[in-house]
Amino acid sequence: MNILITNDDGYKAKGIHYLAEIMCQFGNITVIAPKRHQSGMSTAVSLGQDKISYKELPEEKNGKWAYLDATPASCIKYGFNFKFRDIHPDVVVCGINHGSNAASAACYSGTLGAAEEAALNNVPSIAVSIDDGSHDPDFSAVGAYFPDIFRKIMSSLPDKYGIFYNINFPGLPADKIIGTRIGRQGLGKWVREFVLSGKPLEGRNCKNCDGNETLYNMTGDFMDSDLNTQDADHWLMNEGFISIVPDKLDKTDYMEKQRLEGLGFNVNF
Repeated sequence: MNILITNDDGYKAKGIHYLAEIMCQFGNITVIAPKRHQSGMSTAVSLGQDKISYKELPEEKNGKWAYLDATPASCIKYGFNFKFRDIHPDVVVCGINHGSNAASAACYSGTLGAAEEAALNNVPSIAVSIDDGSHDPDFSAVGAYFPDIFRKIMSSLPDKYGIFYNINFPGLPADKIIGTRIGRQGLGKWVREFVLSGKPLEGRNCKNCDGNETLYNMTGDFMDSDLNTQDADHWLMNEGFISIVPDKLDKTDYMEKQRLEGLGFNVNF
C-alpha cells in the first residue's frame, strides 16, 4: 500500500512523525507536509505566490520526507502532480493534528482540507486529530486504537465518490478512552475572537505593519449550539469516545433543493 501523509502543523510537528511511525506497518510512506504552520487554511491552495519552495529531506526509517512552503491542500496537489503522477496513492492520511477538528473546527481545518483535496481526486482519505493543542500531546490513544480503525475503514470502503473521514481523539491517555463512536459534525461557533494586543512598536516583528495599525490576536471562545444531538462529535469526545465522522464533498442540501424546485425557480426565459 502506498500512503501519502500531510498535516497542517508543519513537517516538524510531533504529530505527523508519530503518525508516520504508526502507518509504516501498512505500507510505503511518503510525507509531503507544509514548511510552516498552516492551521485554519481549510481547502485553500497557494495561488498567487511568485514561487513555492519544495525540499526533499533526509529519508527517515518511517518514510520519504519533504516539505512544501504551501497549504496542506497544496501539498496533496503537489504529491499527485509529481510523486504520484502516474498512479495515485492508495490512501491519504492527514495529521495527527495538535488540537480538535470536531464541530465547527472542521470548517476551518487545514488537516480536513487536505483530506478533502484527496477525496476530490477520488482517493480515500482520513484526517486524524487529538483534542490537545500543546506541542507534546499524549499520542498513546492514537497509537493504541487508530491502526484497527484504519483497517476497518480500508477493508470496507464505499463505492461512492467524495467520502473522507474525520477522526478525533480525546486528549486522554489510551487507558482512559471509553470506546469509539460514529458521530456527526457538531454545531457551534466562536465568539470574542479578536483580542487586542496593542499598537505596533518600532522594530516589532509585525509583517507589513506601518506603525499605525491596531494589533489583535485571534483566539475566541466556543459557543455550543442547542441543535446538537448526543452523537455530535465534540460531545462524544468530551465523554471519552473516539469520534469517527464520514464527511463528503457534496455540500448540497437536497431537501432545500426540492423545496426551491417546488417554489417554481426552474423556469425558462
